[in-house]
Amino acid sequence: MAVVAERAFTSRSSLQRVEAGDTSVSIGIYAGVLQALGLLDGMGQIADISNDSVGQALASAELPKHVHLKRRVGSSRDG
Repeated sequence: MAVVAERAFTSRSSLQRVEAGDTSVSIGIYAGVLQALGLLDGMGQIADISNDSVGQALASAELPKHVHLKRRVGSSRDG
């Protein structure tokens, strides 16, 4: 535990809070611990929309069914 905390540039107590899932620990500490464990590469996938099928379905449900564009005043199709 001391080695991981040292490599993550944090204290053992912070590392214990990370292990406990404490939400008050900053994301920087979590990233440092992941780096120390060689797991930081997976961090980029967390916010990747292609990995979130539920989020994609919810976003699609929010899209309007029809879109009506407003015409500008004074414009005509004939020129």
